[in-house]
Amino acid sequence: MNIKNRLVLMSFLQFFVWGAWLITVGNYWFGTKQWSGAEFGAIFSTLGLSSILMPALTGIIADRWVNAERLYGILHILGGLAIAYLPQVDNPTTFYWVIFAAMMCYMPTISLSNSIGYTILKNNKFDVVKVFPPIRVWGTIGFIVAMWITNLTGNKASVNMFYISAFAAVVLGVYSFTLPACEPQNTTSKDASLLQSLGLNAFKLFANYKMALFFIFSMFLGGALQLTNMYGDTYLSEFEKIPQYADSFVVRYSTIIMSISQISETLFILAIPFFLKRFGIKQVMLMSMLAWVLRFGLFAYGDPEGGLWMIILSCIVYGMAFDFFNISGSLFVETTTDSKIRSSAQGLFMMMSNGFGAFFGGIISGYVIDKYFTVDGQRDWHNIWLAFAAYALVIAIAFAVLFKHKHNPKDVESVSH
Repeated sequence: MNIKNRLVLMSFLQFFVWGAWLITVGNYWFGTKQWSGAEFGAIFSTLGLSSILMPALTGIIADRWVNAERLYGILHILGGLAIAYLPQVDNPTTFYWVIFAAMMCYMPTISLSNSIGYTILKNNKFDVVKVFPPIRVWGTIGFIVAMWITNLTGNKASVNMFYISAFAAVVLGVYSFTLPACEPQNTTSKDASLLQSLGLNAFKLFANYKMALFFIFSMFLGGALQLTNMYGDTYLSEFEKIPQYADSFVVRYSTIIMSISQISETLFILAIPFFLKRFGIKQVMLMSMLAWVLRFGLFAYGDPEGGLWMIILSCIVYGMAFDFFNISGSLFVETTTDSKIRSSAQGLFMMMSNGFGAFFGGIISGYVIDKYFTVDGQRDWHNIWLAFAAYALVIAIAFAVLFKHKHNPKDVESVSH
């Protein structure tokens, strides 16, 4: 197998591990275990907390002491063992700590897989900018395939989703030890302070009003990024409680319907260069925020029959909502920060959106749904989605008014070349 295909397999399995349970765990939690929404919110907050704590630390270890592919393999095997233990858990508190341990292992592997891919491609004289994106797309395909397998094998609410994920994680962990060596580069100076080593020196960007505003909005929008991953499949599955929809396609194949969101992601990535050149970073970020309003609003009014088109359109809109925010936000950081702290600034962007944003989004959404939108175990999905849509709309309006950024087409060109 050639180098590119070996990296394709790594990327495929990397996100297969996640896709096997991430979208369907709500069905297991609410449907099979009958646990509460507030506690479920805490489960998804582990993604954010792990994104804050682990990537920088594992990056330092891979930079200084341990081959990246070996560290990657160890983390996947440990994470797989934690996931495999989840079926034995019979209370939400223990479930939280086990999933937290699994995420502490899994979340840093996302950035490690990128680093391994870059290093191996560079060592083999490939053009990384040209060759890496087609390899990375296979990660999204892996996520979609895992969702389909979980649904089509009848395991979207059973413990088997965790066994499927754990098996793939251990296979990937073992496989990673066969990859070409990615030796420590010692890129972090031994004289660097702890703040510099952890990439926290970028926090001084908060002294700049414009950057501070950008990072604050990143955190608030980050709170919305995982909401449909958390609740979307459960929402579609719970249409079975309405007799006329009980045996509908949407109920039986809810996970496959949700996978349209990931398919849309791969397509909207291709559209980003056009939108950035035509409209600029601020307008593209604003489009993302308005797309979140549509994503939630269409879910609020959709149903498995006459409103099926709204559910499908919501899944298509997700690609714009998710990609436009992440890519344009990353580009804003790339074009407005000093090169000496650019990597740290990118880390800070991810920490604010996928870290603090996802953490607070998970905790608060779970509490709000349980407190205000659940009566006798029945969730009022129409008003839940409308509340999320209102949240996204407030952020979009505030961003449009407060955030000032002039479009310069040369910024986009300088990064793309």
